[in-house]
Amino acid sequence: MKFVSWNVNGLRAIMKKNFPEVIAELDPDFFCIQEIKLQEGQIEIDFEEYVEHWHYAERKGYSGTAIFTKHTPLKVIHGTHTDGFNDEGRVLTLEYENFYLTTCYSPNSQGELKRIDYRIAWEDQFREFLIKLKKKKPVIVCGDMNVAHQDIDLKNPENNRGTAGFSDEERKAFDRLLDAGFIDTFRYFYPEETEKYTWWNYRFNARKRNAGWRIDYFLVSEELIPYLKKATIYSNILGSDHCPVGIELDTFSLDRNSEQQQ
Repeated sequence: MKFVSWNVNGLRAIMKKNFPEVIAELDPDFFCIQEIKLQEGQIEIDFEEYVEHWHYAERKGYSGTAIFTKHTPLKVIHGTHTDGFNDEGRVLTLEYENFYLTTCYSPNSQGELKRIDYRIAWEDQFREFLIKLKKKKPVIVCGDMNVAHQDIDLKNPENNRGTAGFSDEERKAFDRLLDAGFIDTFRYFYPEETEKYTWWNYRFNARKRNAGWRIDYFLVSEELIPYLKKATIYSNILGSDHCPVGIELDTFSLDRNSEQQQ
């Protein structure tokens, strides 16, 4: 079973570029997207194999998430049910019989960490939301988490230490999420791999120089580790300032009936 996540930096814009070709090429079971920057009725999409689920921001042209799926969910959960954190469309969850799939677009702390208090409060409630889900069944969580966790996750750690996306507060919040029983799937397969990034500043020819940050992730709850097949960064796919990331899981791992018959 194949999962892909991509911050598209505006779905209407990327639909005019290469989004249809990318979804056809990668052909995932689940395609999670962030920063859709639109409201209901502002776009018409018809990918024959997929059903779309949306969480729009109240503010026009801002934030927002979506999941395109080949598999009908039991339930769709918009946000985290925590007052004050759901108006920006940052979290969308699909529930299936044996797992939850959550996509998120974490808030940017902004220049001089002007929004760091909101960001950390958001992190705390998001983590608690995931922990509650995890108590019921395994969780797969993906998206633009707007943090480079380790020094090897960005090109120039010393020059960026303490800035938005690489502050001690954000990195420690990511630590707490992992400590709650989640695995960074890319680091699971490639614990010391360097120069593997998912976001590049549009300025300074950053992508050509591969001066980037790894801030897009797939995390899974620990019980899914035995079923992980691969984790991929699709750095060759253009169209946004981010590139897609993905994982593959053993299909049968998500089917308890199949496991019981074996």
